[in-house]
Amino acid sequence: MMLSTWEDRFTQAVLSLWNAEAVREGYKELTDRSFRQIFRASPYFDPENTFVLLDGSEVKGFASGCSGDDLPIGDVAGYITCIVLAAESSTEENFAVMLEALEQRFRTLGKKQAEVLFFNPMRLPWYIPDTPKHEHNNAPGVPVDGALFPILLGRGYHERARQVAMYLPLADFVVPEECQAKEVKALSEGYVVGLLDPDSVRDVSGMLDRLNNSLWSEEIPRCLRDEVPVVLAACRGQAVGFAGPVIRQENGRGYFTGMGVHPEHEGHGLGSLLFYKLCEAFQDIGTEYMSLYTGETNPAKLIYEKAGFRSVRKFGVMRRVLER
Repeated sequence: MMLSTWEDRFTQAVLSLWNAEAVREGYKELTDRSFRQIFRASPYFDPENTFVLLDGSEVKGFASGCSGDDLPIGDVAGYITCIVLAAESSTEENFAVMLEALEQRFRTLGKKQAEVLFFNPMRLPWYIPDTPKHEHNNAPGVPVDGALFPILLGRGYHERARQVAMYLPLADFVVPEECQAKEVKALSEGYVVGLLDPDSVRDVSGMLDRLNNSLWSEEIPRCLRDEVPVVLAACRGQAVGFAGPVIRQENGRGYFTGMGVHPEHEGHGLGSLLFYKLCEAFQDIGTEYMSLYTGETNPAKLIYEKAGFRSVRKFGVMRRVLER
């Protein structure tokens, strides 16, 4: 076996490998177009951190990592995107060869740790089990039921958190009975939740800054400027929470980047109201289903379960400190 860095001549063989092996683990098939979108066209694609494992002229493995100082913790960390091996070559030794190559590239770039986590800009879509090929747009870590998870654990990676992927066909969504009482109580306390006119709500950016999520701080104001619907919570005209944006994707999925409540306004039931209003907004535009992920111990998981969501898969968020 020989390891080679990326050359475009490997594309078709890598697509064949991916569509045989990664698809078996639940990932969506790749085409020329989607491979370019996810990997080659990404500003974070690094041909020196993208590898193929060769047996003679045959591609038996594909691994890709990325990095960027502008990414969350990107000044100290490199991100592992994927390691895929042909069934007959899926040995611990071959996984180790490809993993070590990714880690060495991170060291060369001055990174102190390797991560598998949801901030990776190379988003790998996967199919939700037991559905008519409904898909989620991103893997928030490494699947705990996949081949790579035990390899990482055995090679010094620590599972920092576990993310649970959840799913709901929106035809099954009904606003819980308790929601009406929560909304009345919130109104009496000066809170309004819904698809509010953003011009009537002050300091959305300030609220997002307090939530300390760079993706939200970038995406939500942009959506509001572009008149993409976002569910907002306001207290006497001041922004205190959001859920959204409300976008129906071509595949029928409801795309949204997240939900958050200003820490000084927690405890008023706003999280539940924001999320249920979001589900209703998706229903209103003909969205077929929603999928999301959340921490296994995150209290928000109870909100999703009350809305009818079920857990469909688990992912480990992994880290290894890289020795020099």
